[in-house]
Amino acid sequence: MTELLAHTDAYLQEFEATVVAVNSEENAIALDKTAFYPGGGGQPNDVGWLNGQVVTKVKRQGEHIWHWLEGALPPIGATVYGRIDWDRRYKLMRTHTAFHILCGVVWRDYGAQVTGGNMDVLSGRMDFEFETLRQELVREIEEKLNAEVAAARPVRVKILPRAEAFQIPDLIRTKINLLPEGISEVRTVEIEGLDLQADGGTHVANTREVGAIRVAGYESKGKINKRIRLEIGD
Repeated sequence: MTELLAHTDAYLQEFEATVVAVNSEENAIALDKTAFYPGGGGQPNDVGWLNGQVVTKVKRQGEHIWHWLEGALPPIGATVYGRIDWDRRYKLMRTHTAFHILCGVVWRDYGAQVTGGNMDVLSGRMDFEFETLRQELVREIEEKLNAEVAAARPVRVKILPRAEAFQIPDLIRTKINLLPEGISEVRTVEIEGLDLQADGGTHVANTREVGAIRVAGYESKGKINKRIRLEIGD
């Protein structure tokens, strides 16, 4: 199984790995380890370079994480040197943490569960179980988000045994539990004093790194399903 280095060090920008599988038809290779995030949980996959060749897509398939390349493929057993597009990755880290701040504030102050979400570089949306969502409440939420950024809360990642993780109250904030039944360990992301939940994505180490958060819009997606859109200052 490919070791996902980003799970334990989101700030790792370069790495060395060994090719363990090749897919010539799709021009993709799998590595024994990688710093490229393969996407998931609403966060897009990383892009970057392997041996100087452009990595256009990264995706987990089965036990491997595959990297699609522009150019000739190295053979199985070859050593490759990877470098992620750090500017893009760091912006995604800031964005993902911003949405955990949103999730934490909405759960803490309004008790609303997440029903869906998706993000891009410095923007995205999250849906919650709100019956009503008015301008005054949206502005209140925006103020609270930026107060949490200014609070400079540490963000910590842990990998726990499944049984231990599921003893944590409210670990799953989504309406539907998306964790596979068979996993033995659960990765958690904690914003100290605000939010703790299961999550597989990459995050900054402190909320102050997120920068200014703006609620760019909100809309109703159903009787008890309301969407909040965020934009993060560049």
